[in-house]
Amino acid sequence: MNDMSTASSSRLTMLHLGLGSFHRAHQAVYMHQLQQAGDRRWALAGGNIRPDMAETIAALIAQHGAYTLETVTPQGERSYARITSIETVVPYDPALSGLIRIGTDDRTRIISFTVTEAGYYLDAQNRLDLGQAELGADLEALRQGRPGSTLYGALTAILRARKQAGAGPVTLLNCDNLRHNGDRSRSGLLQFIELLGDTGLLDWVQAHTSSPNAMVDRITPRPTPAVRERVKAATWVDDAAALMGESFIQWVIEDRFVAGRPTWESVGVEMVDSVQAHEEAKIRLLNATHSCIAWAGTLAGYTFIHEGTQDPAIRRLAYDYVTDDTIPVLSPSPIDLARYRDVVLERFGNPAIADTNQRVAMDGFSKIPGFVAPTLRERLARGESIASVAMLPALFLAYLQRWHAGQIAYSYQDQAMNPAVAHAICEAADPVAAFCADATLWGGLAGDERLVRALRTAYQRVTLFIKEHQK
Repeated sequence: MNDMSTASSSRLTMLHLGLGSFHRAHQAVYMHQLQQAGDRRWALAGGNIRPDMAETIAALIAQHGAYTLETVTPQGERSYARITSIETVVPYDPALSGLIRIGTDDRTRIISFTVTEAGYYLDAQNRLDLGQAELGADLEALRQGRPGSTLYGALTAILRARKQAGAGPVTLLNCDNLRHNGDRSRSGLLQFIELLGDTGLLDWVQAHTSSPNAMVDRITPRPTPAVRERVKAATWVDDAAALMGESFIQWVIEDRFVAGRPTWESVGVEMVDSVQAHEEAKIRLLNATHSCIAWAGTLAGYTFIHEGTQDPAIRRLAYDYVTDDTIPVLSPSPIDLARYRDVVLERFGNPAIADTNQRVAMDGFSKIPGFVAPTLRERLARGESIASVAMLPALFLAYLQRWHAGQIAYSYQDQAMNPAVAHAICEAADPVAAFCADATLWGGLAGDERLVRALRTAYQRVTLFIKEHQK
């Protein structure tokens, strides 16, 4: 491990929870660019709150936090960069002692995190889903002096220690694809601390932290052995922590930091008053479209996102969803939404990325309410057709039925899904009605007859789509 004592005492620290591929291809890259430009006032430290990615973490520790990032353009041009911004790699231990130690240091002014959409355990009303056993286990662990394994458990342990140490204010920076990600993760954290009964900590967090919303974007597939081989051939470095991403990168952050921040705007980060317009465009035009292509591509027998994007029928489903139903409810917008749509499809069609349907299709029980349901609700509120957007949940239902029958060619992961409930939907006499009645997916829209009618029609279209691709 690179110890913080190696850094100058005048330097400030951003502690990141979750050293997965996305953080290392996104936030760490911006910090690297800042340091390469000569601004070394901030250091980046990070580690995981669960014992996953053990081999990658071990490689990062052995390499003193450095790793090679391969990027590829839509035209297939590859380039390689050695990223050196993660100066402290924290080995995992169940007590999270290393993360708590750094989080308690008064030089640590930002705690950021990437735990995927489902790692926040929030329903459509931003309430914690207390049916999730992990939350109850973490509350009990904290009462016994242990940090637990969820984001809330880890943050509570770190912030409790920070309060006791008198270390001062800190910004909590969410870097996940979650609408209103700062507001929502803050709401979940405050609810969690309230359930814990620690009123002193609750007051301290409200007074000494901020949680700016942010929008992040870069396609970052899971690293494969082929990435490591290409990196070795191009750089002569055998890097067990190598990863790849597309050349496109974007980060938009609301400028609400309570204890200072890096001068990210000097390396292309957009610092704004409100991230909402960017956020809605990203989540609905990119994230929802990505899921559409992954579900449809799996049903069509494809392995990779670019294969589905290049299939005319699947591309048309994605294009119509954006053009017919989504752009109208997001207009007027400061963003050229039609151009954004076209750039997104160009990015998804890049065969050099080799992003898998398996990676993008995961967590449908979070993505339907987060990415798709808002457009459905807004179209219905305006008395407008939902024929094109309804294709996305219809595709997911057909995908879910394949999963139920054991016919998905890969392992499907969904942190927000109750498997018993999902199987029951698929076994119901009327799966469409059962699917539309699920409150986890639809919130207050659950059981709405307009939703049921639209999904019946859309499901019939999906059935024909599948038959066409089986010929």
